Amino acid sequence: MGTPTSPIPKPLAGWRVLVPRGGPWGHGVASDLRGMGATPLVAPLINFAPTEDPSALESALERLAAGNFDWLTVTSATTVDVLSAHQALVPAGTRIAAVGETTAAALTSAGYRVDLVPLEDNSAKGLLSEMKQFEEGGASLRILTLRSEIAKPVLSEGLAQRGHSVESVVAYRTIGVPVDPNIREEVEAGLIRAILVTSGSVAEQVQLQLGPIPETTIVACIGPVTAQDARSYGLRVDLIAADRSAESLIQTLVDVAVARG
Repeated sequence: MGTPTSPIPKPLAGWRVLVPRGGPWGHGVASDLRGMGATPLVAPLINFAPTEDPSALESALERLAAGNFDWLTVTSATTVDVLSAHQALVPAGTRIAAVGETTAAALTSAGYRVDLVPLEDNSAKGLLSEMKQFEEGGASLRILTLRSEIAKPVLSEGLAQRGHSVESVVAYRTIGVPVDPNIREEVEAGLIRAILVTSGSVAEQVQLQLGPIPETTIVACIGPVTAQDARSYGLRVDLIAADRSAESLIQTLVDVAVARG
C-alpha cells in the first residue's frame, strides 16, 4: 500500500473574509472564497430602494419604448433589475451600452441585447471614451442614462459636453443597512483578515459603520475607481484588483496569502 498523501492546504485557509454585499453576487463570491479555504461572512451594508420620483422614471421608460432615444446607457446590474421590474421595452433602433462585463451579463440574462461594452476601462469614464466611435458627422445623439441617485454625473455630463441630447434619470437609490453588532465586534477585535469593497457606496458604509479598520485587516477594492472613492471617504486601501471582477478581487487575496506563506 502506498503512503497516504496529506491534502494540499487551500491558500485562504484560516482567513475570515467580510463580503459586505448580499444577493447572488455576494453569495457567489462567498462560495468561491470557501473553495479557496476561507470562511466568508456575508453582511450586506447597502441595499437598493425605488427612486423618489417614480413618475420621471416611468415617463422616460415610456419614451424609450416609443423609440425616442438613440442610446440607453446602463451602469450597474441593479439598473437592469429596475428595467426588468418595469418590463421596459428597448426598441431595435435603440442601442444599449453597458459599463462593464457584469452589467452586460445581467442585461443578457434579462433578455436585453448589448451593443457596447468598454474593452478595458469598466467605468463611466471608460464608457464615455468608447462611445466616441459612434459619433459620426457631428450629429447629436439622443441618449437616456439611467443611474443611481448617488452616481457621479461623469457619463451624462461628458456626453452633453460633446453636444448630445442627454436625459439623466434616477433609476434607484442606494441606502445603508445597519451591520450586525457581532460583525462590528469581530472587525474591532482584528478577527477579520480581509474586507472586500465593491463600490464607493460600500466603501462609505464600511468606514461609517466599521472604521477605523485595524491595520491587520486587508481592505481590498474591486478597481481603481472604487479605491479612489474609498479613500475619499477616509477608508484605507491595501489592495486593488487587477480586473474589475470578483475573480480578480479574490485572486488579490490569494496572492497575498501565498506570498506570506
